[in-house]
Amino acid sequence: MRIGIIGAGKVGISIGYVLKNNGMDVVALSDRRTAALDTARGLLGVDMVYTSDNLEVVGSADVIALTTQDRVIQDVVREINDRAEDLAGKLFFHTSGADPCSILMPLDEKGAHLGSLHPLQTFPDIESAIDVLPDTSIFIEGDDKAREILRFIGENLGAKVHAIESADKVLYHLAAVTVCNLLSALMYTGVGVMERIGIGLEPFIPIIRATMKNIENKGPLAALTGPIMRGDDSTVRAHIEAIRPMPLHEEIYRALSRMALEMSVRNGALDEDRREAMRRALEGKDE
Repeated sequence: MRIGIIGAGKVGISIGYVLKNNGMDVVALSDRRTAALDTARGLLGVDMVYTSDNLEVVGSADVIALTTQDRVIQDVVREINDRAEDLAGKLFFHTSGADPCSILMPLDEKGAHLGSLHPLQTFPDIESAIDVLPDTSIFIEGDDKAREILRFIGENLGAKVHAIESADKVLYHLAAVTVCNLLSALMYTGVGVMERIGIGLEPFIPIIRATMKNIENKGPLAALTGPIMRGDDSTVRAHIEAIRPMPLHEEIYRALSRMALEMSVRNGALDEDRREAMRRALEGKDE
């Protein structure tokens, strides 16, 4: 199996590096940026093709990974479809978390198999991506032949491979964004409150780590603690009053507290009176 990669960004280079180091035959990589190809050559070695021509990768490989930014994928597909005559037996897959493999159509009309492979991970840079990929869950989807090959590739790339239906990709990606990107946004929200009293994030790191460990070991429902779980409506009212000068922060606080209230009810932590008191506090009643 000869693997080619179109796109020498963080994902493309890190995937190529890990696959090569696991003995897979990565034969070609393309990018329009000379600097990106130079970076890739420094990490992947000189024993493969580096080119600005995507069709050279297609011609060299049996399996072609499109690791460009999501918005560029369909442009690459159009180029390949316009220039390639026969793609029979080749597998094309992209690494977008949000899009199904159907965005690779009409390559299937020329005989290609279509799929997607998404590492469920955050990649701030190439080096950290290479470090975390072996412990990363890999999600795949596509036609029967694509899933068979992508499962094998995924097993040589990450920790565990999960198959997902095309129709579920957007919800899968929404979940990933919520627990990763929006978690960063939540931390930044907390920092905004801290700055009002001249405290930085550092003293809060141990409680963040402990919370994440509890979530990992018990799940988010069992890990929930705090005033919502205790039914402490007076504290919640004090929080809301203190945060009024920060309207966006207040909106976030109220929304997440409503979710915490739902969790507390599901946990059986609050009786009906405490639940109603919390609901009225979060809705601004009796203020």
